[in-house]
Amino acid sequence: MPRSTNSVASRRRRKKIIKAAKGYFGARKNVYTVAKNAVEKAWLYAYRDRRQKKRAFRRLWIARINAGARQLGTTYSRLMHALSSNGIQLNRKVLADLAMNHPETFKAIVEKVTK
Repeated sequence: MPRSTNSVASRRRRKKIIKAAKGYFGARKNVYTVAKNAVEKAWLYAYRDRRQKKRAFRRLWIARINAGARQLGTTYSRLMHALSSNGIQLNRKVLADLAMNHPETFKAIVEKVTK
């Protein structure tokens, strides 16, 4: 009996990779073996960077809170300790937004916890 290659599945698999490589430069968009490497690398970066994005935003929020706190005569570390000691549960995202866009509210919070 002759060998069966299942060309329908093979073509579908290759088309999926070529479709994912849409917009890539040169052979990366239309040569299957090159596109496969490029797409696999892209998926790896996407997976990794979905996690790194969370870290990057946390660093940004901490920097913004620290800048706002230092303008009011305290530090990030002291402020976060004072907030937890007083049972105020505001996350870093909200605190950073207050420090940037609502400085009077942020100032009121800082003054309340650092008496």
